[in-house]
Amino acid sequence: MSAAPAPAWWNAPTETPAGDRGRYLVARDHIARQIHSGALKPGAKLPSERQLQDGLGVARGTIREALFQLESEGMIFRRDRSGWYVSPEPVTYDPTRWAGFMTYVAEQGRQPATETLSTASVEAQDGVAKAMGLPLGAPVHLIRRRRLIDGRPVLVERIYVEAERAPDLLAHDLDGSLTQILKSRYRLAVTRNRVEMQPCALIQEEAEALGVKSGTPGLLVIRASFDAAGRIVEYDHEYWRHDALRVKVDLDVTP
Repeated sequence: MSAAPAPAWWNAPTETPAGDRGRYLVARDHIARQIHSGALKPGAKLPSERQLQDGLGVARGTIREALFQLESEGMIFRRDRSGWYVSPEPVTYDPTRWAGFMTYVAEQGRQPATETLSTASVEAQDGVAKAMGLPLGAPVHLIRRRRLIDGRPVLVERIYVEAERAPDLLAHDLDGSLTQILKSRYRLAVTRNRVEMQPCALIQEEAEALGVKSGTPGLLVIRASFDAAGRIVEYDHEYWRHDALRVKVDLDVTP
């Protein structure tokens, strides 16, 4: 059975491609124009690779190269066994403002959700112990959660909490606000945050939890939350899809 025809927007471009590389760039630019013009809206499914291949008359490998390029730019994403989709609008994050994920996502008219993937009591290793100011091997709670926006997984986080300060923390429902649990149950109130950001590759567990290929580009947000005495309440590593987050800071420079 032959593949269904591509939609009306997929009219083969009239540019003359120069070799395979030229063909891949023409395909990439043509799909990008449909996204920018609104012909393909956020969340829309792209035609199949076969339809795109037939529309341009190029090899499937050329189409895939164009799609992978658009994915690396954050314009489209892939769902396993489903196909390619236009990336939703990223949420805006202001690191100078203290607001939890559920709050700032909901404020932007989106639907946030949290899923606890695993919990464990472990010994603090080199990096974590040093960052939290704890002796090597000190007991800490490790909470691994997945965050979703409009049903789409966008980040996986690893949160460390000193076990001695919140002994039975793992017995609580951790799909809600962890900060609120620490404040109301253990009187551990956050008064200051330190945030670091750096590019990363999503590999192994993080990639699998987000439904992306290992090695996909991501953004690592490292957050340390302190109480009034300067002790760390939460130490958090957030692994974001690179197309899901827009960082925006509005600074008042008036003397």
